[in-house]
Amino acid sequence: MALGPLLAEVVVTFVLAACLLFRYGNWFKHHVIVTASVLVAWYFSFLIIFVLPLDVSSTVYRQCMQSLNATSEQAAVTNGSDGRSCQVPWSYVPDEVFPDLWRVVYWTSQCLTWLILPLMQSYTKAGDFSVKGKLRSALIDNAIYYSTYLFICCVLFVYIILKPGLDVDGGKLKAIASSASNTWGLFLLVLLLGHALVEVPRSLWRASSYNYSLNKAYFRTAKLSSERSEAEEAVDDVLEHLQSVTLSIGPGHYLHRHLETIMQKIPADIRDRMGRRPLADGSVPDEPTEKSLVRLHKQVKKALQMQHRTEAQWVILMDEVIALEDASRFFSNHNRPNAWWPPSQYWYFRGKEYLLKTAAVCAGTLSAAIIWSELTFFVKDPVLSIFARIVNLAKSNYDYFTIEVRRLQFKQYIFVIVLIYCS
Repeated sequence: MALGPLLAEVVVTFVLAACLLFRYGNWFKHHVIVTASVLVAWYFSFLIIFVLPLDVSSTVYRQCMQSLNATSEQAAVTNGSDGRSCQVPWSYVPDEVFPDLWRVVYWTSQCLTWLILPLMQSYTKAGDFSVKGKLRSALIDNAIYYSTYLFICCVLFVYIILKPGLDVDGGKLKAIASSASNTWGLFLLVLLLGHALVEVPRSLWRASSYNYSLNKAYFRTAKLSSERSEAEEAVDDVLEHLQSVTLSIGPGHYLHRHLETIMQKIPADIRDRMGRRPLADGSVPDEPTEKSLVRLHKQVKKALQMQHRTEAQWVILMDEVIALEDASRFFSNHNRPNAWWPPSQYWYFRGKEYLLKTAAVCAGTLSAAIIWSELTFFVKDPVLSIFARIVNLAKSNYDYFTIEVRRLQFKQYIFVIVLIYCS
């Protein structure tokens, strides 16, 4: 028994998930519950990828032992039918470790996917001013969303009850719910994987051309500029409505504390701009109600979030366009590095070009291997699946290290491709 490899995988995966969340999130601004929920969701998702090869090697060893036990008790202790004993994997752990681990990962992921994370998303978008009101709005939003699934489940449940010869108990209901959830997950996996198998190699290859990337960036700039203008208009409309509400709610009004809550969401520069702009008409609107303030609060959140997102994307895109313009201008003139473009930057773009082309070829080869293996996985004799042949070859030689490392290398390679593509 060696718990070292499993513990190392668990720790490394946690560090990877934490680093990615720190890179793309804001630990100091977000609530600790939000950060913890997202961290657990990412961590368990990555844990499946990195720990699964260890489970495969343990499964191969158990199959070998079962085969020897079926022959004779003596063969299970000494030699198999081919004269070799079952070698214990270097990362072998007790048989109950992986089932307990997968049970925790599975049910925690189920709760996060279908209950906790959707409620948290609706909670943050709610415009209510109390915790109870936000929870009520979140439950209502998710109830409307899940009503379709509930209707389908009820129809299937009635069909199962009315079908003769079928007894429904708690265990079977849990199995039906798990199967339905897995079916939905597999559908999304097939849909997204089918797109990625073609799009990732093609995008990597096209990204190696700076002229193509520059034209694509120009197109994204025009599109993002339109979205940015729409976001600013939405913010102006909300601010105009909010400014009119402030005329009806004075400091002594019973809704003034709710108005202050809305005003705190608005950045200082936008608040100053709202104070300087005149109203469209000089009329004072009717006195608002708490429900209208809830709707206004929700609109303010949505408008500011849209503006913040488009502004952040605009800054990133402008930096990308400037860099691509320099690279495209330099390579189109076929010049060597000079004073206005440092040699380090030249070799960075040149190396990135070759790296993206190499990654595109490797990703295309891997996509072809995955498609071929998926089409031929049901053919058992002869084995046509590429990945199955690799595993079977290592399995026949009891080469557990090869099984784990090769499968892990494929997964790490996919991570590298994704990170290069996202950057």
